[in-house]
Amino acid sequence: MIEPFKMGYTAIGGLGVFIIGMKYLSDSLQSLSGGLIRKAISSVTTNRFLAVIVGLVITCFVQSSSITTVMVVGLTNAGLMQLSQAIGVILGANIGTTITGWILAVKVGKYGLLLIAVGVFPMLFSKNDRISATAKVLVALGMIFFGLEIMSGAFKPLRSDEGFMNLMLTLDAQSLLSILGCVAIGCVMTMIIQSSSAMLGITIALALTGAIPLYTAVALVMGENIGTTITAQFAAIGGSVSSRRAAMAHSVFNVLGVVIIVAIFSTYVDMIERFVPGASSFVDADGNRPYIAAHIAMAHTFFNVTATIVMLPLLNQLAELVTRIVPEKAGAAQGAFKYLGAPGTIPVAMGISMVFEELKKMQGRVHKALRHAASFAQRDLKGRDRFYQKVKSIEDETDVMQHEITTFTVSLMQAGGASKAQSDRAYSFVRAADELESIADYAANFCSYVKRLDKHELDFSAEAWKDILNYHQEVFSFYNQVCKAFNNEDVSSTRKIYDEATRLNDLADEVRKAHLDRMKDGSCAALPALTFSDMAVALRRIKNHTVNLHEALFAETSMPA
Repeated sequence: MIEPFKMGYTAIGGLGVFIIGMKYLSDSLQSLSGGLIRKAISSVTTNRFLAVIVGLVITCFVQSSSITTVMVVGLTNAGLMQLSQAIGVILGANIGTTITGWILAVKVGKYGLLLIAVGVFPMLFSKNDRISATAKVLVALGMIFFGLEIMSGAFKPLRSDEGFMNLMLTLDAQSLLSILGCVAIGCVMTMIIQSSSAMLGITIALALTGAIPLYTAVALVMGENIGTTITAQFAAIGGSVSSRRAAMAHSVFNVLGVVIIVAIFSTYVDMIERFVPGASSFVDADGNRPYIAAHIAMAHTFFNVTATIVMLPLLNQLAELVTRIVPEKAGAAQGAFKYLGAPGTIPVAMGISMVFEELKKMQGRVHKALRHAASFAQRDLKGRDRFYQKVKSIEDETDVMQHEITTFTVSLMQAGGASKAQSDRAYSFVRAADELESIADYAANFCSYVKRLDKHELDFSAEAWKDILNYHQEVFSFYNQVCKAFNNEDVSSTRKIYDEATRLNDLADEVRKAHLDRMKDGSCAALPALTFSDMAVALRRIKNHTVNLHEALFAETSMPA
């Protein structure tokens, strides 16, 4: 006899253990991945095959295609990823998420508590981050298997309940209407739970007890593939047109794939039945179906792998289709960078990777500000005022970027789950953003001093202009040197950075001495001399903040100045 309340809280409790296990697995794999996720994101190019591999690898580490697609939507919204790249990563994410099914298909449910017992103490008490993360993987797997075992136990009474079995006869996925009903249930339940992995766990738990047959389970999995796309759609609300197209591409791809499978559903399931060893309907002595989980996992994997192979050559056509579905509104402005999703829903490693990409974008904007400042200082250049406006615009832009990076990173760290190395890295990015914003401010100050000369119709001697422009060029080159190390993460250049900073200090002293000599011999009047001093100080501040930028990024290897 079924006790609905007891079965309900047992199933929900098992699902809770399962979901916590999936989160632990995601967090621990990210910790063990080191910089792999960030490097994978950075490596995405127009090569569609590489984009698919990146999506697959990241999803394997975060154990959620929804998280990967939300990240892709965020990067696309930020202008850090093109639509074709985003679609490639999404295709890979669909393949990567199938690994969850194979984890669940491993018949080690009864060893779940053993894995937790082995891993819990190293996870809690080890001072070594890698040992702690490795132990957390064991605990996570134990919780996943134990949660699945609890759910399976809770669902066992259903196989002998007349009302439930009558419902399953209606949803046996043998007719088109029944197939569509199962697909709809899988889709809606995944939208509610917001996790295709959790819904897949419920499906496999029901199938293992014999409560649902293979046909019903596969139809539910097809619906789960559609339901998982809703997370990216929510993330794209209010975003740029590119981010909405990326989310739409995920939905269109999964819906088209499911429509094709539904058209050949019986043939598809029969093929899976023949391909996977062991009959899915085989019942062991305990009344369970030990082989059906592997059949469900194979159906899920074969669907996503085949759909990706078929769609890969048609990537441009898919991009054109979603472009028509989500047209660009006339007069729509390109918004500033905007992080999507609450930091608590984004894995720490992925959030840090997004900050790093935005930091590189900010570094490029500051590079332009310094270059435009040099152009504005060329008094004989026609139309030079436009460079002043560009520098001021970039200064405003970097203020916003610095605020966004700081706010997002602090929220990400407060959400918890970060290792000490991840926390140190994240806050080094906050400091780096602050240094970049300060450099942009002093570039704008430099231009305002030049503007002061224009306003009062003042000028320097030719020697003074030569000194100040040469010093600007030297500081600009120094900034580029640091940013080259930043982009390549070449920490071995730390000694060279300090040596160059010392040389620039000596050069500043020489410029200042020459400036004082010109004041003494009367070749430079008081107000221009004051302005020259302000410009030189601004450049020296830029140099100082550039050194600070290097120290922020490579604090663990920096040497005292």
